[in-house]
Amino acid sequence: MGGMGEDYGRFFLNQMIEVVGYMQGKGVVHRDLKLENILVDEMMNLKVADFGFATYKKITKLQSYRGTMTYMAPEIKEGKTYDGKQIDMFSIGVILFIII
Repeated sequence: MGGMGEDYGRFFLNQMIEVVGYMQGKGVVHRDLKLENILVDEMMNLKVADFGFATYKKITKLQSYRGTMTYMAPEIKEGKTYDGKQIDMFSIGVILFIII
């Protein structure tokens, strides 16, 4: 299908930031955000799916190797302690790069 352009990218990014902000406000990080885990309805509204790797415990000091390699932040690949909030934002950046 190719890139969707800046307008859709902006629309998408606003929704993703809202969704992730809500999750993080509840103390939850997803850790496997990727295109395959984002559902889109007929009005182009997003829903995040597959919370299999999500956690709400010690989200700023995580160490487990979770996620999909192509969307994964370097600190996870390197086996370092990581902040789940930052990991989710990194994945959103990868997704945005792909769709635009």
